[in-house]
Amino acid sequence: MKKINLTLEDIFEIPGAVVYNSDKYSDIELVSIDSRNIKKGSLFIAIKGEKFDGHDFVREVLKKNVSAVMIDQNKYKNFSDLELPVITVNDTTKALGDLARMWRRKLYAICGLNVIAITGSAGKTSTKEMIAAMLAEKYKVNKTILNNNNHIGVPLTILSTNEKHQVLVLELGTNHFGEIQYTSSIAEPDYALITNIGSSHLEFLKNKRGVLKEKFALFEETIKNNGTLFINQDDPLLKNSVKNYNRQITYSFKYNSDVRGELKGIDKNGKEIVELNYKNINITGAFVYGEQNARNLLASSAVAFRLGLNKNQILNGIKKNKPIDKRLTIKNYKNKITLIDDTYNANPESMKYAIETLNKISGGRKKIAVLGDMFELGIESEKYHIDLAKVLVKNKINEVHLTGAMMKSLYSELSSKKISGTCKAKHYDDRKNLEKSLLSLGYKNTIVLVKGSRGMKMEEFVKILEGKIKG
Repeated sequence: MKKINLTLEDIFEIPGAVVYNSDKYSDIELVSIDSRNIKKGSLFIAIKGEKFDGHDFVREVLKKNVSAVMIDQNKYKNFSDLELPVITVNDTTKALGDLARMWRRKLYAICGLNVIAITGSAGKTSTKEMIAAMLAEKYKVNKTILNNNNHIGVPLTILSTNEKHQVLVLELGTNHFGEIQYTSSIAEPDYALITNIGSSHLEFLKNKRGVLKEKFALFEETIKNNGTLFINQDDPLLKNSVKNYNRQITYSFKYNSDVRGELKGIDKNGKEIVELNYKNINITGAFVYGEQNARNLLASSAVAFRLGLNKNQILNGIKKNKPIDKRLTIKNYKNKITLIDDTYNANPESMKYAIETLNKISGGRKKIAVLGDMFELGIESEKYHIDLAKVLVKNKINEVHLTGAMMKSLYSELSSKKISGTCKAKHYDDRKNLEKSLLSLGYKNTIVLVKGSRGMKMEEFVKILEGKIKG
């Protein structure tokens, strides 16, 4: 099979590109923006980021025998002495996207690669991992690594895909208008899935309608490609979002749909027992913790069914899928102690699901929640924090330890007479005081949830708790 590469003709297709020493250019198979681990023969693209400017490392990568470098045109005077091909462009970040779009089209032409693109307010990373694990039972799969889902990560993931791959599972993230449209226009998806529309990034996207508008750009780009859409009918904003388009697969726990799911309770270990149905295929088992992960599983199975996997392939994929660190990670210890690490990030919906999971799998044990602020919620941030009081009381959480400026609002609500029920709450202005309090508690026959937005660094309290529990 022909190898995919970038020719000199491809480079000249980039708007505004100029190639110096073009007679020394040879076809390139590898592209990198990381000077630390760049490979021989690569094209190095100098990207200016928040912390580092790739132009500062151009001479360093020359020692690693790169084939060519790409720089911003206003930097050329600093590198006019270089003897290898130097490509100047108006904007190296934009050029990275242009190259990725070319690469994606070459992948389709040479190996018929299918791109599955996923976005949503919650669960997109877990869903991406589940889909990739299932599809790997039938196809050669590449996927987004970690959380590289932005205007830099998406192009790099596409460029890391080669002619041996049959499927690329891409995660698309956003927190500003226009980001999903940009990355999905580069990816040109054959299949698109939006997990849900929630209250995330409201500081920039304003409200759920704004979130829908931003996420829906993925569907619009996929429709342009005559691709297939996966519609979550349980999400009220997505249920009727696409009309008169016949290339769609619906899935739901509530409604009649192409792929039907049913929650059958929890097993002795606290896992959700999920039944999945598609045409004449039925799959039932206790596969995941928490209702949100059950929803991710339903969405993932819809993709797997549509791409022709059989029951055994799907089951094998589910078994091989590994929980993602800090995303509802369940850790069990002696003395009936369980720690739920959900510290990767937080928004109102994921916080609610995590608290419900804490209650569901508690099995009569004492329930403690250690919660930090939720970020990027805009002008209604205080309301979203206060709203958690009813969730905590409804799920009969025994103790709540809070930190962060916005969590003061939740503490005040829990301490007021407005809330009925017993939910002992305490707020800590000083993280050290929270640490001391956590170290002073007894944890026998107890289940603890730790959660908050990324910037709250709640994983630090997980380490403290693990040290205490392990003894």
